[in-house]
Parts: sequence; structure tokens; C-alpha cells
Amino acid sequence: MGCILGTAACCFGSAACSLCCAACPSCKNSTASRIGYALMLLVGSIVAVFMLIPGIRSELDKIPGLCRDIMKNEYVDTKAFSKKQCDSVVGFLAVYRVCFAMAMFFILFAVIMIKVNSSKDPRSKIQNGFWFFKVLIMVGIAVGAFFIPGGSFGEAWMIIGMIGAFLFILIQLVLIVDFAHGWAESWVEKYEETESKAYYIGLFFFTILFYIISLVAVVLFYVYYATGDCTLHKFFVSFNLILCVGMSVVAILPKVQEHQPRSGLLQSSIISCYVMYLTWSAMSNNPDKSCNPGLKEIIAHSDLLNNTGVAGVDTTGTSDGNFDWQSILALAIWLFAVLYSSIRTSSNSQVGKLTMTEKTLLQTDTGRRAGSDENLMGGSSDSEADAETGQKVWDNEEDAVAYSYSFYHFMLFLASLYVMMTLTNWFSPSSDVKKLNANMASVWVKIASSWVSIILYLWTLVAPVILQDRDFS
Repeated sequence: MGCILGTAACCFGSAACSLCCAACPSCKNSTASRIGYALMLLVGSIVAVFMLIPGIRSELDKIPGLCRDIMKNEYVDTKAFSKKQCDSVVGFLAVYRVCFAMAMFFILFAVIMIKVNSSKDPRSKIQNGFWFFKVLIMVGIAVGAFFIPGGSFGEAWMIIGMIGAFLFILIQLVLIVDFAHGWAESWVEKYEETESKAYYIGLFFFTILFYIISLVAVVLFYVYYATGDCTLHKFFVSFNLILCVGMSVVAILPKVQEHQPRSGLLQSSIISCYVMYLTWSAMSNNPDKSCNPGLKEIIAHSDLLNNTGVAGVDTTGTSDGNFDWQSILALAIWLFAVLYSSIRTSSNSQVGKLTMTEKTLLQTDTGRRAGSDENLMGGSSDSEADAETGQKVWDNEEDAVAYSYSFYHFMLFLASLYVMMTLTNWFSPSSDVKKLNANMASVWVKIASSWVSIILYLWTLVAPVILQDRDFS
């Protein structure tokens, strides 16, 4: 019996990570753990998506604290509150509760993992093991979240969600810049090593492609979102276009190239696309439907221009709580950011060093100087152990952690809030049910994030020029 219990307990610990990675290429313990947490976030997000399915939304109406509490709200016109609208609000509040559980789980671990410096710290065993119990904790929080009284929960959590989503948008920018830098550096190095023009042509092609996408987006914005009296949208599009042009010019200035020879237009083109996406996302949340046409209206307009016509097009917006293309694209970028932050090699990433401890950076530099004989102090012995035991996950954090545990959990906390706001289209649970998907607060949050994104990227370009006494290598 003792052997059976011991084997079962092993599966609940770090061995679970090894089991999950058994069919995968060999990976580090730090990478396997991050993938595990990312999968927990992904599964939780899928559950949140299920909350928006019409059949499930109607069943959720039976839970106290959802639609019944809204019907009692003095600010809601119960006569205009249809069953379909009730289902939409119930689904949105259910998403709030599922994402609340994920956010509380990750912020709890962010606090627990503060100042963990190596795998010798007992808390690292919690970080890299006990997966069964961690899943139970998250499920328990989720079940409890559905018994939170309605009251002001939705309004308060929406404000927290907006702030967290705003911060995650900036983290997405950092990861996108990191990806762009890594992409450009990799192809430039391969071009210098092989002298193959394919890499040079590839860089040129994708740079032009991203700029064309940005330019096409600007034209479409002017045609569909910045017409007539939509003065605010005209300002958003024009101002961000000017900022993107200025950002691209700064990226190739001689002074910037002198201090950062690997900065270039590829990074600027990708950031321009991201800024245009944020601009579109902001305009898509404008309550004024004349300045915020849905996809159906845009398609109908195109068909009318082609004299085909479309009858019965709904021009009242998306108050039924269904997905739109903006939400789908937002979730795609979110998924990329979460997965990239989980599998990227931090030691080879300039921007990734933001999440690493000083001790790890020193170890990285020492490991590079030591050469390949010792393989970062013990690489060969690990390989021998792998060959003998078949183990595919090894501990690479005996001397220092490869990433900040606390910061990574805080990032997943913000990611939970971002996916919550995206799935609910940034709506306020107690707002007029006729405008579930539109409020000006989300417009300004998103457009402000686009401006801060440009400022952050510009700072990465000019900081080495201004602060020449500091090492930015």
C-alpha cells in the first residue's frame, strides 16, 4: 500500500511535468513549468468561452447572483430586458467569475513566489510540482466564485479588468518587440554566415508586407470608421499614422543605428501593425454606431457598391454578446503572447531579461565565457542521466532561476484579466443592456495603450543614445 501511495504522490508532484513532456523533445524544468501554467490559463479561457454558448447561458440563469440580481437592479429597465439579453448578461458575468478564479490563482502564486532565487528554495517545489492540487485549487476558486453575490461585483471587477488588460497590452508589446528583434537578428546572422540572399529578401518582403497591411488598415479606417461627424476617430487614425511614420524614421536614424545596429524597419513595421490593431480595437468600442459599423454593415456596404444588395442587415450593433472579428484577433494575439512568453529562451532575449533576476544574468554571462566543455556546469551529467532514465525534463535552476516566478504569475494574472475583457467586449455588467459591447472608457483605455506602446518602443530606440554611460547590450 505504501508503494502505491508513494507512486500516486509522485504523479501529483513534479513528475506530472515529466509525464506531460514525455512525448515531447527534451526541455528544461523552467520551460516545462511555464508551459504547464500556460495550459492551465488556456483551459480556463476555453471554459470561459463555453460560458458564452447560448444553451449554457440559459442554464446559468438558474444560478443565484446572475440574471436574477440584475433584474432587481433599479437602474435596469426590466420591460426592455428580454430573455435573450438576460442570457447575454448571464454569460458575461459567468465569464467574469471564471476569469476571477484564474486571476486569483495566479496573483496568489505571484505573492507566494516572491524572492525565489533557485530550485533549492522549498517554494520552487510548489512552482514546479503538485499540479494535481494546483488544478484543484483553481477549480475550487472557480466554484466559489459563482456564489459571490451580484451587487457591485461586476462593476468593481470590470474596473480592475480594464486596468489589468491595459497593462497586459503593454506586456504584449514587449513580447512582440522581443519577437521582432529575435527574428531580425536571427535572419541577419544567417545571412552573414551563409551569404544567402534568401534571408535578405525575406526581411525585405515581410517589412514591406507589414507596412502594406498597416497602410491598408488606415485606408479602411478612413472609409468606414472616420466618416462624416466621426471627428474623434479621424484624430485617432491621423495621429497614430503620424506617430508610426515618425517611429519608423527614428528607427533608421544614423545615431540610433550607431548605438543599435540591429534595429531596423522590420521591428517598426510590426509595431505599426500592432498600433493599427489597437486603433481599430478602440474604435470598435465606440457607442456611436454611425462611427462603429459592424462587420455585417461593412460587408453590406461593399455589396451595395457592387449593386448586389443585402436585405435585413442588423445595424443595431452586437448587443447579443456574440463574438466579432476584433475579439477573435485579440484572442489570437493574446495566445501568441502567452505561448511565446512560455517557450522563449530568456537568456538569448534582450527584452526577456526584464523578467530575469540579476543573479541569473550573471550566471548567463559566466556560462557563455565558460565555453561548451562544461555546458553551463553539469550539462554532460544531465545528458547521461537522461540516457539512463529516459527523463526528458531536467532541473536547470539549481544555481539560479531562469525567470522570475513572481513576475511570470503576475503576467498570467494580467492575461486572465485581458481575456476576460476581450470575451465580454469590454462591457459594463450594469450598463444599458442595449449597449453591452460599447463604452467610451474602453475606447480611451485602448487608444491610450497604443500611444504608450509607441512611447515604449521609441524609448528602446533612443535610450542608448541619451544614456550613453549605461550598457544596453
